[in-house]
Amino acid sequence: MRRQPGGHGQQALDRDLEVHRLTGRLRTMRRFGLDLCLGRMVGDDAGGDASGDDGSAPTYIGRAGLTDETGRRLLVDWRSPVAEPFFGATHGDPMGLASRRRYRWTNGRVTDYWDEVFTPDGLEGHAALDDQSAFIASLGGSRSPRMRDVLGTIQADQDAIIRAGSRGALVVDGGPGTGKTVVALHRTAYLLYSDPRLGHRRGGVLFVGPHQPYLDYVADVLPSLGEEGVATCTLRDLVPEGAAAGVERDAEVARLKSSARIVQAVEAAVRHYEAPPSRGLMIETPWADVWLDAADWAEAFDAPEAGTPHNEGRGQVWEALIEILADSHDEVDESVTDAMVRRALQQDADLRTAFNRAWPLLDAAGVVGDLWTVPAYLGACAPWLEPAEVEALQRTDATAWTLSDLPLLDAARQRIGDPEASARRRRREAEAASARDEMGTVIDHLVNAMELDDGEGLMTMLRGEDVRHTLLEHTTAPPADPDALAGPFAHIVVDEAQELTDAEWQMLLLRCPSRSFTIVGDRAQARHGFTESWTERLARIGLDRVGVASLGVNYRTPEEVMAAAEPVIRAALPDANVPTSVRRSGVPVAYGRIAELDAVLERWLDEHDDGIACVIEAASEVGADGGDPPGRADAAGGPASTAGRVRRLTPELAKGLEFDLVVLVDPDRFGDGIEGAVDRYVAMTRATQQLVVLTSD
Repeated sequence: MRRQPGGHGQQALDRDLEVHRLTGRLRTMRRFGLDLCLGRMVGDDAGGDASGDDGSAPTYIGRAGLTDETGRRLLVDWRSPVAEPFFGATHGDPMGLASRRRYRWTNGRVTDYWDEVFTPDGLEGHAALDDQSAFIASLGGSRSPRMRDVLGTIQADQDAIIRAGSRGALVVDGGPGTGKTVVALHRTAYLLYSDPRLGHRRGGVLFVGPHQPYLDYVADVLPSLGEEGVATCTLRDLVPEGAAAGVERDAEVARLKSSARIVQAVEAAVRHYEAPPSRGLMIETPWADVWLDAADWAEAFDAPEAGTPHNEGRGQVWEALIEILADSHDEVDESVTDAMVRRALQQDADLRTAFNRAWPLLDAAGVVGDLWTVPAYLGACAPWLEPAEVEALQRTDATAWTLSDLPLLDAARQRIGDPEASARRRRREAEAASARDEMGTVIDHLVNAMELDDGEGLMTMLRGEDVRHTLLEHTTAPPADPDALAGPFAHIVVDEAQELTDAEWQMLLLRCPSRSFTIVGDRAQARHGFTESWTERLARIGLDRVGVASLGVNYRTPEEVMAAAEPVIRAALPDANVPTSVRRSGVPVAYGRIAELDAVLERWLDEHDDGIACVIEAASEVGADGGDPPGRADAAGGPASTAGRVRRLTPELAKGLEFDLVVLVDPDRFGDGIEGAVDRYVAMTRATQQLVVLTSD
């Protein structure tokens, strides 16, 4: 494609788009090589050999579709309808298959495979491999700092959710190890492939994770599925203040800020600065005096359309004021032009002062900060608050931002807009006007030149407004790109959604007008409790079209660990959805003293050449981003020997991750009540091989 002539116009655009598409596909193929092929399936329509040896053609499933130079299909994209039986077929519903084979690749070679035969005739004379053993063995493989590729082992219950439609909100509910994150990521790739509303330049998808270690852990998954343009973030990333925001220490303040209603105070706070003056104003010009009364102020303040951000509306109100005053200005003589009158009005100091007071330029952080430092202002903007609640929300440092402030900051930023928006718009309009004048001059020169010939048709075309605008489109500077995370998005995927407050949900609803969501979570892992159903919870925040799909099989956590973890969560939440493990590790849960930590880690590192261990302890013992546990470098002979194989995290930061070895340090310090029980349950179920619990007793 690159060697072909560029062409002109649409031809050149089509060529560039095809080069871009092929480059992305080549990048995927070079990344995986032969690993592009996940496996094969043989249909039962011919009623022949389940292996395909009798001439029935197997269909090979790949990470991407692939044809040869003759057009023969080599690989079927895993997301296409043709490939659905490869993931969805079961012995109860073979979906038309006679057999299925899955490959495991290592360094470009098939190092394992497992067959499943779905027809009684197909079983005769063919000793199929155990249809579970190789899969179960793959679940127990060593972990790495990034989520490993699991596309080839997607199970039928997971695939059904991945391929569900995108209308409304779909809740994926499941306990630890059920593959919720796997489903969320693969569903993202599937929807981008199959749903025309979400594809390239048609709205896009936002993927929201619980914390940065989680996003780092899953960073390779979507690119491995051929999707590199998905926006990923945490709630902190949605506003600039999020990076440095701390935890709200006062539980009552956190509760008050968690409601969706408190976010409504932002609208009232901004409206306070959009009230038209009730008193008139006399404006003097060199030629006449103009009276601006309260009705004129009100008319100008109605100029912005509904939904216009405050700072953008400011420029529109100013222009409306000047228009009203110019129309009211008495003409003196013909030498005074409309432009002169407008310029005099715009330069009037009294008018500018009155306008700046009536509709000032606002800053989102300043507005929210005023709510927390001016009790009367908060009381007026949130009249439902009791005086004691207003007082509780006050603080001395207006900009001491916490995570609970982020929804209000985000709502304020969306409602107020960019302070520089009006100035940029005026610059663009001035540049466009200058370009129009210049283009008009060029066209006049062309017309004059053509008058020497018999070019009447060309002259008519060049005089037309359409051609002027067409030429102008290619000469004016494009507008500035909006904030990449500001939206709107056609679909939003939210993982660990059970932790979101009503106020935090408003941040996502603002970015998804279609209300199309994939919501992934586990009510039993909600640190602050989750007593409602998902449907009730989501209806309260404004989502009425809600479907719920449940996952009940634990593929990650071995039975030995779940046997120890289940009583921990049931003591606090008797009806918790605890999944059933499908495998045993053969390693019992070990218990010991905190002083044994270094010995436990050293022994595990000596016995395992690969894999990841994690020390999980109370938040007071771990930094925000985690780190190496105390003494680990000395115990293993220096930092190089651990080389990232031992992590140190809080229960909250460990959520969504998985490790071969998990060491819980003094879990009683995780807290009391539901929060403490959930933290212990989450921490214990991160283990895929071995769990060690160390206490101070």
